[in-house]
Amino acid sequence: MRTTALLFAGLALSVSALADQKLGKPLALPKPMAVAAVLSDPEPLAGKTVQVKGKVAEVCQMAGCWMSLTDEGKSLRIKVNDGDIVFPKESVGKMAIAEGKLEKMELTRDQMIARAKHEAEEQGRKFDPKSVKSGKTIYQIQGVGAVVLD
Repeated sequence: MRTTALLFAGLALSVSALADQKLGKPLALPKPMAVAAVLSDPEPLAGKTVQVKGKVAEVCQMAGCWMSLTDEGKSLRIKVNDGDIVFPKESVGKMAIAEGKLEKMELTRDQMIARAKHEAEEQGRKFDPKSVKSGKTIYQIQGVGAVVLD
C-alpha cells in the first residue's frame, strides 16, 4: 500500500512538472501575436495591450524581472516591476506567451549605454561603451501576465 502511495505521489509530481507555468495575472486576450509580427509594425500597437508568443532567449539572472522572447530573428523584452513576477531562469529555450502594454522608448546614446551596461552586469557579461554608436527607439512590453509552455 505504501509503495503504491509513493508511486502515485511521484507520478503526480512528474505530471505537474510538465504543466504550463502561469505567472502574474491570467492572460486576457484571446490569441497571441508572433514577436516578429509585433515588431514588423509596432507603432500602431504602442500604448496598447498586446499578447505575444516566442521562444525565451534570456531571463534576468539577478531578479527574474525580465525575459526576452524571440521569433524569426526578432527579440522583444518583457519587463515587469521587481517582485510582481519572477521569470524562472530555467525558462530559457521554452516557448512562452506574455501579455502587457507595448511601450515605445526613444533612448539617447547615453541612455542606451546605461541600459546596456546594466543588462551586462545582470547577465554577468563584459560591456564596452564604444559598442553603442547612437540612440535608438526600442519597444518592450510592460508585462502583467505570462505562461511558460512545457
